[in-house]
Amino acid sequence: MLPTHLNMIKFLLLLGLTQIYAADNDITISVYTVTSKSMTVQWTKYEDASSYKVTATPKNSPEDRQVFAQFGGTTVMGSVTHLVPDTVYTMQVEAMDDALNVLSSAQTEHTTAPEIPTIEQVYSKQSDSITVEFTEVSGATGYILRAENDALGFFSETAVSGSPSTALQLQPYTDYTLSVMSVNAGGRSQPSYTVDARTVVVAPRVVTSSPSNASIVVSWSPVEHAVQYTLSIIQQGTDNRTVLNTTEQTVLVEELEAGETYCIKTTAWDVEGRTGDDITVCQITRPPRPDSPEAFWSYGPSRGQEMSLYWDPSNGADSYVAMSNIGQNCSTPETFCIISPLECGEVHSISLTAKNQAGASSPSEPKGVVTFPCAPEDLWVQENEPGSCRVAWSNVSLADFYVAFIKRDDGDEDHCNTTHESCQFPCICGYTFLTTIFAYNEAGSSPQGKVLNYTTVPCCPEDVAVMLVSTETLEITWQPVRGAELYETTAVQTDDVIHCNDTAPVCALSDLQCNTLYSVVVTPCSELRGCNLTCTPHTQETAPCAPEIINVTQTDLTTVRVIFTNPNSASTNYTVTATGRTDSHSCHVSQSTSCELTELPCGTKYEVMALAITGVGHSLPSFTLPLETGPCCPSAVNVEQVTQAMTNVTWSPSNGARSYITSLTSPRGHAKCHTLETHCMMGCITCGTNYSVSLEAISSTGHKSQCNYQGFPSSACCPTGIKLYKMDNTSLRIYWRSSGRMQTQNYTVDLSGTGANYTCNGNSFCDLGEVMCGDVYTVVVAPVGQNGNTVSFCPRRMFSVSCSGGNIGMVIYRGKRSVD
Repeated sequence: MLPTHLNMIKFLLLLGLTQIYAADNDITISVYTVTSKSMTVQWTKYEDASSYKVTATPKNSPEDRQVFAQFGGTTVMGSVTHLVPDTVYTMQVEAMDDALNVLSSAQTEHTTAPEIPTIEQVYSKQSDSITVEFTEVSGATGYILRAENDALGFFSETAVSGSPSTALQLQPYTDYTLSVMSVNAGGRSQPSYTVDARTVVVAPRVVTSSPSNASIVVSWSPVEHAVQYTLSIIQQGTDNRTVLNTTEQTVLVEELEAGETYCIKTTAWDVEGRTGDDITVCQITRPPRPDSPEAFWSYGPSRGQEMSLYWDPSNGADSYVAMSNIGQNCSTPETFCIISPLECGEVHSISLTAKNQAGASSPSEPKGVVTFPCAPEDLWVQENEPGSCRVAWSNVSLADFYVAFIKRDDGDEDHCNTTHESCQFPCICGYTFLTTIFAYNEAGSSPQGKVLNYTTVPCCPEDVAVMLVSTETLEITWQPVRGAELYETTAVQTDDVIHCNDTAPVCALSDLQCNTLYSVVVTPCSELRGCNLTCTPHTQETAPCAPEIINVTQTDLTTVRVIFTNPNSASTNYTVTATGRTDSHSCHVSQSTSCELTELPCGTKYEVMALAITGVGHSLPSFTLPLETGPCCPSAVNVEQVTQAMTNVTWSPSNGARSYITSLTSPRGHAKCHTLETHCMMGCITCGTNYSVSLEAISSTGHKSQCNYQGFPSSACCPTGIKLYKMDNTSLRIYWRSSGRMQTQNYTVDLSGTGANYTCNGNSFCDLGEVMCGDVYTVVVAPVGQNGNTVSFCPRRMFSVSCSGGNIGMVIYRGKRSVD
């Protein structure tokens, strides 16, 4: 501990250092250490000094005397004694020569330590510490408590604030020398007079246990230097206290309460009669014997049956153990627990033990418990008559009664309670029944046993729909029925051959005979029960057979007669239809093999088809035959005279015609032409004649239509013998002769020249006035038709008119003519 002491001294010296004043900056002074009545200073060496004088002057008490000390010239440290404790001194050092002249000086201020304390009392209450009581001195800011043991090489100093103070970390039952020093800002005082003291013995190392619910055993190892032990036993939560003194190391404490906690304080005594450290250990006694548990039954998360045990709490118990004679136990800190899994038909003997830290109590009186019964082993179902079933099972031991649960596959449930081994239940068609039996006693129900599946025959479909989807195919549909896994569809007329064997509620019977009545049966089947052969048949007739067209004949331009076969029953109706691009025509008959299509338009192509119809539906259409009516006659025909011997005939296009043969017939001649156009130029026709027109329209396939048109006249004939005569000085007469049979024909005369144009009308002549002489004129005389148009094909003739004395002279006919 010496290094610790030196470090403390250095620390206090550092705190006491003050500013050093030096005269002429030649010498310095500092305080090295202080005590209550002395102070040691050190200084720097001064050359040529033969001695040094150190003077201590009280700063705040001028009346106090100064104290000084003289030192040789080689000394640099010295002490001044006989100072006053806890006083501020001005410390001065002077360097002097042989004549005691001061060569240099320096001074500093510092405080002496407080008075030395006095120890009043020393004692040990713990094996690792000693408490010191001392007088506190004036001016002390703290104290240092010193403990020493030279034999152990132990030294410790503890800074404390006042009295009493305790030295710690000591050895048990060991002697120590103790002293106290006071401390202020200047330093520490000298140690007080020392006092010797011994620590007490340690506490025993106690071990407790409770061998029964009314006793506790306390034991410990021997404590060195101990001559006696004291035990103080207190029941927790009460004022009950028991004190025992003993020199043994084991004590049995009896007549205690069960399940109660007792705290035991143990102390050792040394030969001086001092008590050492104490130790307190709390020990609970074992719980009292519990009462027998009550048993209840329930189902756990895994649906296995469990035994729930409940009991009253035992005083002081931390946990409980319920034990069965067949090896099934449960442990819990609660007042209930569950024993699982349980087996059916068992008899348990249950005992309960309470536990705490001290151990287990005596077991309770055993309690007998019977578990739930087992499920029936054998199970069967009998269907004595359709719709009524009986479920039966074997007898189960320990069962008080039975509950039969019958669940249909649609979720409907039924049950019956009975003390017998059978039960009746309704079992209608098409259902699967899941049947299970539970046996019961006061412990509850048995586990679920065998589940018996019983399936009744599937039900017959009652909403069967037989539809004709084509002339020789029937589609049968129905709603799925209960219990059916597949359906067989047959028809009596096909020797009950199975047409469909499918799970879908639909079937098609194809390749049947037309115009035939079929009896169809849908039979539901299941793998377990087979097929239900009692279902009612449903009838449906197929469509009529298709007729065949034998002949199509056009009787006139708008009527066609169709002849066909009749392959069906007498009540069958027939429809014959001619279908064109834009229209259609039909006729309807019954009990006949022919039909007439009327009001057919000309020049049209049709497809003729026959159809048979009954109340069931219609047949497939017959094969079609093409029909083409004769071409239409042109709606308009026009005849135009091109020349006196040529005529242009035009007509409107006719529907269905590709070529035409046109004929003109009159008493005076006949003409004909064959063309692909809608006009024809025809010769050998004279003028001024009435004639008729006949036209034959011919289609691309050779069909012909005869068209007649009456009352077409040709144009009037051009006049002949045209001559000009002078009438007076300024007029001319034009004369002509009619060449046709019409003598009252009116004509138009056009006279045109280089100077002027003239026009006049007449039957055989006309006069023109103010005609200029000396010019050549072109004259055209043309008959006028009934519509007022002038014939344009009559020839032109040229004449020159001479002048005589300013008047018209002789008209010279030059004999020229032209035709436009």
